[in-house]
Amino acid sequence: MSLEELYRHINWRMNPADERARERFERIAEFFESISDSLPKGGRVLDVCAGTGIAGVALAKATGARLLTVLDARMEDLEKAEEWLGIAGISPELKLVQGDAREAARLVGEHDVAVLWGYTMPHFDPFDAVKLFANVASILSDDGVFLIEDMDRVYWILYRAGYREFLIEGRRENYTIASMHEGYDFVRGTFKRGYYVLPGFKKISDVDFHYWDLATQLAIGSVFFREYGLITMEEHGMEGVGNVILFKKPEKRVAELKLRGSSAPAGGP
Repeated sequence: MSLEELYRHINWRMNPADERARERFERIAEFFESISDSLPKGGRVLDVCAGTGIAGVALAKATGARLLTVLDARMEDLEKAEEWLGIAGISPELKLVQGDAREAARLVGEHDVAVLWGYTMPHFDPFDAVKLFANVASILSDDGVFLIEDMDRVYWILYRAGYREFLIEGRRENYTIASMHEGYDFVRGTFKRGYYVLPGFKKISDVDFHYWDLATQLAIGSVFFREYGLITMEEHGMEGVGNVILFKKPEKRVAELKLRGSSAPAGGP
């Protein structure tokens, strides 16, 4: 089972035809504008796990980018990026790249800013995360920046809320989406959850999640970037935008060494 089926049932607020998605776009663009002094101007923006490109377009608008590359596994979503450009009123060169973010260095050339937006990190186990960071660092320019929007799931989910065996994930007009715990991988550090449509209890997807804290992401990023920091929700105060991790000045030699020597863990995928 693939994520495509799950994404058809859950609304991630990234379709340009959705009024609430357009409101979300404005908030993202406002955030990027607020930190634009620390971002390369007139450069090349890479949106990783882009979906429809909602964040990449917002970032391109705030920085006056000349090139926007949107990378995602789902071409059906990528094809909506042109609509976001029209909404934003900008016209950088647009490249649609279908593929795996863990192989970004093979799929795209050099860029100046990369963004991973929308709480996507749980899809990457720790070994995948190292590959992701190494790939992004290897294709950024010397003063390049990598931004990640995320939350601290160790604190908010595992501690504050508590891990749920069964959870209602969302409701639409005619159905409800629920997820159930279906296993744990000790090598990869991932929880397996099955997703079901109610009524009927039809299974639509299996998804593996790693519940990241922010400190671990900063620590991994510190290997591949010389500068790193965190802008918390409390600090930026913008509704609809999470905590944002910033990495600057990639350690390209470290990244390239890691990419040449990457291998899966024993017993892993």
